Amino acid sequence: MLEPVLKVAGLQVAYGGIQAVKGIDFEVRPGELVTLIGANGAGKTTTLKALTGDLAWSGQIELFGESIRGIPTHALVRRGLAMVPEGRGVFARMSVMENLQMGAFSRTGAAHIVANNVANSAAEIAADIEHMLTLFPRLRERTKQLAGTMSGGEQQMLAMARALMGRPRLLLLDEPSMGLSPILVEKIFDVIRTVSADGTPILLVEQNARLALGCAHRGYVMESGQITLTDSASVLLDDARVRSAYLGEDGA
Repeated sequence: MLEPVLKVAGLQVAYGGIQAVKGIDFEVRPGELVTLIGANGAGKTTTLKALTGDLAWSGQIELFGESIRGIPTHALVRRGLAMVPEGRGVFARMSVMENLQMGAFSRTGAAHIVANNVANSAAEIAADIEHMLTLFPRLRERTKQLAGTMSGGEQQMLAMARALMGRPRLLLLDEPSMGLSPILVEKIFDVIRTVSADGTPILLVEQNARLALGCAHRGYVMESGQITLTDSASVLLDDARVRSAYLGEDGA
């Protein structure tokens, strides 16, 4: 079996006097789409922030077989980690095209190019921009528009496209459906499935358990800072506890 691209063991995160994550274990294997589901406040986003170096943590986190302890966020990006945060975080005063170009910035480091086999010529970056505009046709109509003037759904598309411009070896997605209309959510998840099918490993944090489990290979259920269930996504969809707590069914 191939080594996991992400391996987490005994992860704990505390801030403001609160133990938000209480010693969890999980992993993402090559080519997998893994989802972390749970109610608001369960510790899902806190977990992602620990993975990206935004919060102090204890335990073990290995990315591509190496510990990330003490490695700053920008160095993790250059190693191939990309995150689409909750709230999108686009560069509001830059155009759509400029945001996409910024997404390729991490590809300028020679070490990253060699280690991750990332193409970096102007032609290759231009080809990737064209691919993003094909994945997200709405962005093609708005390449000169300032990102901050777009709708929430359009900003979500841009945030995902910008992250993919770095050709990540692991993509983290935090609540991509939040605040979007059902039609836009469907389009976003169509792209998530496409990216996964192309072989990019994904860790998806999502409150919409039905959507998340419907596209994932495996899932972890998080409650009050602990992982309480883990199995294949199809098994979790049929689990009475998941159906009752997260799918609005009686579990019968």
